Amino acid sequence: MLKILLVIAAVWLAIAVISFLFKSLLWLGIIALVLFLATSAWGWVRRNSGG
Repeated sequence: MLKILLVIAAVWLAIAVISFLFKSLLWLGIIALVLFLATSAWGWVRRNSGG
């Protein structure tokens, strides 16, 4: 499960970086950054709760 979360987080981070390179895709970068943070938080909570 942790590997899947890491892959998803890496994809969100890559989309965010690519989007910030192109000013026209700024909205996509913001969404990807929020989703990256949410995925990271969810993984951290699952890891600390033992689930």
